[in-house]
Amino acid sequence: MAAPKKGRRPAGGQSRPGRALALILIAMVALTGGMFWSGHTTPRLGIDLAGGTSITLKAKAEPGQESAVNETNMNTAVGIIERRVNGLGVSEAEVQTQGKENIIVNIPRGTNEKQAREQVGTTAQLYFRPVLAVTNGGPAPAPSASSSGSPSGTPKPSASTSGSSVGEKPATPSATGSAQGRALTEALKAPSPTPTGSASGTPKASGTPKASGTPSATPTPDAATAALQEKYTSLNCLDPKQRSAAGQGVKPTEPTVACGEDAPGVWSKYLLGPAEVEGRDVDDAKGQLDQQRGMWIVTMDFTDAGSKKFQAITGKLSSQADPQNRFAIVLDGEVVSAPSVRQTLSASAEISGNFNQQSAQDLGNILSYGALPLTFETQSVDTVTAALGGDQLEAGLIAGAIGLGLVIIYLVAYYRGLSLIAILSLGVSALLTYVIMALLGPAIGFALNLPAVCGAIVAIGITADSFIVYFERIRDELREGRTLRPAVERAWPRARRTILVSDFVSFLAAAVLFIVTVGKVQGFAFTLGLTTLLDVVVVFLFTKPVMTLLARTKFFGEGHAWSGLDPKRLGAKPPLRRTRRANASAAGPVDPKEA
Repeated sequence: MAAPKKGRRPAGGQSRPGRALALILIAMVALTGGMFWSGHTTPRLGIDLAGGTSITLKAKAEPGQESAVNETNMNTAVGIIERRVNGLGVSEAEVQTQGKENIIVNIPRGTNEKQAREQVGTTAQLYFRPVLAVTNGGPAPAPSASSSGSPSGTPKPSASTSGSSVGEKPATPSATGSAQGRALTEALKAPSPTPTGSASGTPKASGTPKASGTPSATPTPDAATAALQEKYTSLNCLDPKQRSAAGQGVKPTEPTVACGEDAPGVWSKYLLGPAEVEGRDVDDAKGQLDQQRGMWIVTMDFTDAGSKKFQAITGKLSSQADPQNRFAIVLDGEVVSAPSVRQTLSASAEISGNFNQQSAQDLGNILSYGALPLTFETQSVDTVTAALGGDQLEAGLIAGAIGLGLVIIYLVAYYRGLSLIAILSLGVSALLTYVIMALLGPAIGFALNLPAVCGAIVAIGITADSFIVYFERIRDELREGRTLRPAVERAWPRARRTILVSDFVSFLAAAVLFIVTVGKVQGFAFTLGLTTLLDVVVVFLFTKPVMTLLARTKFFGEGHAWSGLDPKRLGAKPPLRRTRRANASAAGPVDPKEA
C-alpha cells in the first residue's frame, strides 16, 4: 500500500480556521467602525415608514415629436428633478422612472408639499446669460479702507469655449466692499458691453441680442439696481436655501444672481445679465472624447434661430475681458458651467476644459434636456403618513421575531449543542446586514421600506437552511461510523456544493426581480440578494471554521448526549471494516490455499 504524499490534507480540509475567523472579525469591526464614524447608525427609512409625499408625473411630448419620450430623456429628467428636490434641502428624496412614461418622486416628511410640487412638476428652465461679475460663494465682507478694491475673486475652474482649440482662462478679477458696489452699479447701468459690463439691465425680449453701443431705451431704475446689488453682495452660496431661492421669480429678460459649484463643496456666485439664448434654441448637445487632443469635450448644435442669437452674443463677449467674456449656462437658477468665449460662433460650439467622461456627458445631457419637447403633468399627489407605515413595520418586526423564535426553538430541540453554532451564525449575519444597510443609506441612497423588511425576514429561513444542510451532512458521516473530526471535513465539500447552488438560485431570483420591477418591490429584491450573499460569507468564514474548532473539543468530539452529535442517538454503524482489519492483523498471515 502506497504511503500518502507528505503535506496532503483530506478533501475539504481546513488547516487554519483561525484565519477565516480573523478575516470576518476584521470586516465586522471595520464596517461597524465606519458606521459610527459616518454618523449614520440607523438605516435610512423609506417614505412608507418615515411618511411624506409621493408625486407621480407623466411625460408628454409635443405634437409630431412623440419619440422624445424615450429612456435617455426620461433618465435625464430624473437627474434634473433630483437637482430640484435637493435644492429644497431634501437629500432623502427618491426619484425614479416607472414604466416608459411615468416618474415617481417620493419626498419624506418635513418638506413643503406645495413647493415640492412646483419644483418637480414644471419643465426645466435652461438659459444662456452673459456674466457681469463673479466672486467667491460666501457673502461679501464688510467694507473697510484696507480691503477696498483688493482682489478676492475665485476663478471658476470651468471649461473654456472656443471654435477649435482650448485656451487657458485667466483669473477672475473681483472687488469687495465699497469697490464691489461701484463695480456692480457700473455693470448694471452700462448701456453696452464694456470691460465693466457685458449686458444692460434694460428689460428686453428673451433671446434677442442688442447691438453693441446701442443705449438702453429705458435705463434700469436706481431702486432696482440697488436691490440687485444688495442681493448679490449678501448672497451666500454656501447656504442650500439661499442657493435654491437665488434666481426664483426672475424673468429671463431681467438680470439676476445665481450660484455655481466649481468643485464639490466649492461655490461661486454670479451676477448675470438678461438671457440671450434659451434652452430650446439648442438642437443637440453631447459629451464626447476628442481623439486628437485626448480630452473630453461638449459639443453643441443650435437651431436656425438659436444660431443667430448665439452668434450675436458670442460676437459681443469675445472682445471683452474676463469675466465679461463669459456666458453662464443656467439650469433652474443654478450655473452649471460658465465658459469663456474666444471667438464669434454661430451654428455650433464646443466647450472644452477640465472635463472627465462623466462630467462631459452630464453637461451634454443637461444642455440637451433644455431642447427637449418634453413636459410633465402631475397625475397624482399622495400624502403618506408615518403612522400607517409604523404600524405595519411593528407588525412585520413582531412576525419576524416570532419566526426567528420558532427557528431557534426548532434548532435547540433538534440539534441541541449544534444550535449554538447556528444562533451565533444568525447573529453575525444579522449584524452584518444591519451595518451594511445603515452604510448604504448615505452611500447609494438605499432606503429601508416595508418590502425590504420582508426580504430580511425571508432571509432568516435561507440562512438557517444553509446551517441545516451542513449539520445533516455531518450527521450522515457519523452514521457511517466515522468520528467527528473527519466527518466535519468530509461533509463540507458536499454541503458546500449544495449551499452554493441553493444560494445561487435565490440570488438569481432576487436579481431578476430587481431588474424587471420598479418602486418598492426593488427594495425586497435588493434585501433578499444582499442577505443571500451574506449567507455565503457567514457560512464560509464563520460557520465552517467554528465547526472545525468545536470538533476538537471533548464535548462535541466525544459525542456528548447534548451535543447533537451522539452516535447512539444517530444510529451510527459500528466501524466493521476497521474491526475486521484489526482481527486479521492479530491472527497473522493467512495461507492463500486456506483462503
